[in-house]
Amino acid sequence: MKKRFLSASLAVILTTSVVIPVSMQEVRAANETSSQVEVKEEHLSAKEFLDLAVTSLTYQHGSETMRQQIINQWVKGEELKDLSANIKRDEAARILVRALDKEEKETTLAEYREKANKLGLFNGLSNSETISKQDAVKILNNAEKVQNGVNNEGVKEISVEDFVKNPGSFGYSLSPDGNYITYNDGWENRSNVFVKKMNDDSEPVRVSSSTDRDIAGSFWKDDNLLYLKDKGGDENFHIYSTSFNGNEEKDLTPYPNVTVGLLSGLEGVKDEILIMMNKEDAKVFDVYKLNVKTGKTTHVAKNPGNVSSWLADRDGNVRVAVVSDGVEGTVLYRDSEKDEFKPLIEIEAGDDVNPFSFSKDNKYIYATSNKGRDKVEVVKYDLEGKEEVIMSNSEVDVSSVLYNAEKDKVLYGAYVTDKVHYQFFDEDFEKLFRKIQNKLGVEESELGINDYNKDMTKFIVSVSSDTVYGKYYYYDSTTDELTEMATLSPWLNPEELAEMHPISYKSRDGLTINGYLTLPKNKEAKNLPLIVNPHGGPWARDMWGFNPEVQLLANRGYAVLQVNFRSSAGYGKEFLEAGNKQWGLKIQDDITDGVQWAIDQGIADPERIGIYGASFGGYATLAGITFTPDLYAAAVDYVGVSNIFTLLNTIPPYWETMRNQLYERVGHPEKDKELLKAASPVFHVDKIKTPLFVAQGANDPRVNKAESDQIVEALRARGVDVEYMLKDNEGHGFRNEENRIEFYNAMIKFLDSHLKK
Repeated sequence: MKKRFLSASLAVILTTSVVIPVSMQEVRAANETSSQVEVKEEHLSAKEFLDLAVTSLTYQHGSETMRQQIINQWVKGEELKDLSANIKRDEAARILVRALDKEEKETTLAEYREKANKLGLFNGLSNSETISKQDAVKILNNAEKVQNGVNNEGVKEISVEDFVKNPGSFGYSLSPDGNYITYNDGWENRSNVFVKKMNDDSEPVRVSSSTDRDIAGSFWKDDNLLYLKDKGGDENFHIYSTSFNGNEEKDLTPYPNVTVGLLSGLEGVKDEILIMMNKEDAKVFDVYKLNVKTGKTTHVAKNPGNVSSWLADRDGNVRVAVVSDGVEGTVLYRDSEKDEFKPLIEIEAGDDVNPFSFSKDNKYIYATSNKGRDKVEVVKYDLEGKEEVIMSNSEVDVSSVLYNAEKDKVLYGAYVTDKVHYQFFDEDFEKLFRKIQNKLGVEESELGINDYNKDMTKFIVSVSSDTVYGKYYYYDSTTDELTEMATLSPWLNPEELAEMHPISYKSRDGLTINGYLTLPKNKEAKNLPLIVNPHGGPWARDMWGFNPEVQLLANRGYAVLQVNFRSSAGYGKEFLEAGNKQWGLKIQDDITDGVQWAIDQGIADPERIGIYGASFGGYATLAGITFTPDLYAAAVDYVGVSNIFTLLNTIPPYWETMRNQLYERVGHPEKDKELLKAASPVFHVDKIKTPLFVAQGANDPRVNKAESDQIVEALRARGVDVEYMLKDNEGHGFRNEENRIEFYNAMIKFLDSHLKK
């Protein structure tokens, strides 16, 4: 939906307090008592009606910014100039028709009023032209009925396998010349790489033959196709080469206990790329040239022990290094690989500066940065460290950037509020984006530009939403032809899947907490069993879009609550740092407050609340049943932390440069010993009474098997029955299809047994 701007008078509508009901519980209470108590009618202003409508018809109860964006969609241009004037019936009709997404060809207030009457929005009201508070309660209850439009019978049950098995072909990309297309697809129950010649009737050719592990990703080096794979989930990724018939696979980095990352494709350099490996020292990454034909490596840059990232210029010379002690750091720069590195940009505690490209003439460095500000922005530095801001957003961090090397220009920056939104910096590219968007008939949040050839004439684009897993298209801008290539999990019908609603509420100490609520399809949002699903990280965030496990839970009749609690990424430095040393404390309070919000709205049945999370979300699951034991009736901990001390003692060696940052954000095992002991569930198992299911990968390098072993053993020693699923061929989360299917089947059975009594 295109962004609309309001007049200055409308922009202040949420800045003052209101004296009308602010939650649907209060609306319902007012409605139930209105016939019993004689109340003097007070007429509503336009401002008051809009505020109550947002509260009643959306789940945005805490964010003024998001409430205003919703009003921007309901009120256009010069409509409602005087917000203090009483709202009239036909003006309310126009607002509600738009709010309910029932607008068609209406242009006049009379037409909106006629539509509202057909929808039954004014049933039970007098014919007064103005609207009282009592009238508004009735109108919004009528609107809720139209909005819900359910018979409370739910939808047919879809198998667990259909949600979590391999979804088919995905990850489409183009060769640099645009003549070939690559993608991943299933073979022997594993995701492998396939190649297809464009504009050719020949069958795709499988070029990898992995049977033990999914291929993690692939990329082109000229006409060479390379891919990455680890072993059993150990996250030690190696680069493999393959022939076009898949018969000659070669591990180009065959070093044990080493993980590899791509630094530069070295455009214009035949058969060589720049990679990073922790081959010499497991704690840090050096830079090497790798010959993709022979596997020969040449050492290029030595890591002295504190370099957290490297950047090569457009000629492939390593000229930027970011050094850090985990808290403070410096961006270093050198004129050539023969020169010594010198300080360019100082990085203070809490700052984040990430260089991602040199300009075409190698005279500027593009980066994302929150140095000296709260939000991450896109910036451009000259070689003296002088900064120019290219893109910023006052509400959230810039989440991603598309920089085109040929144009030497940032094409767009993306930011995520309720959904993904774009700010464009290239007029031609925006026109192309909008043309494809219009052809597909989707919102910008649903469209992605996945890949394009060097000439930017051939594109891979995708469409995805909360109910559409994904569709891939090939677009040729020279012919204006758009061709559908694949649909992920085509056996899933979007009409049978559940919508994900952006939400917001206030925490107990006044922070605005954003998140998402997914409600089961064709079920009334009332007294539902609820699964709260805290995300991992915790320095990550949940986003609007398709989530197979959320859809599985919703299909089984559960409401699913995802909360971007304090310490979540994307909302600025201050919000992230508000979670420092708050594991099990204020972070957990934010999650608990979200559950209470859902209960207060009448959505969740307080007797049927479950919690399920992975990684940090697994920790939050254990913390939830430890510190709020009466809140949850069932819990699923998936590769979660039970003991913060052992977590900090067993981090992967290549996280060592971040150790001080972990101490800053989580706590120091000696200086904060009492804090960490109080926050570690394993030391408080006597408080746990909630039924628990634990799942763990034996090779997990982040959250070691010992984390799950400890909590399971401690609970079993107390006679508590804990279900435990351990997979010897998995790491941080189950990747192999058969293990995913087994896990989710077991999880659903476990949750149903405790939450559907």
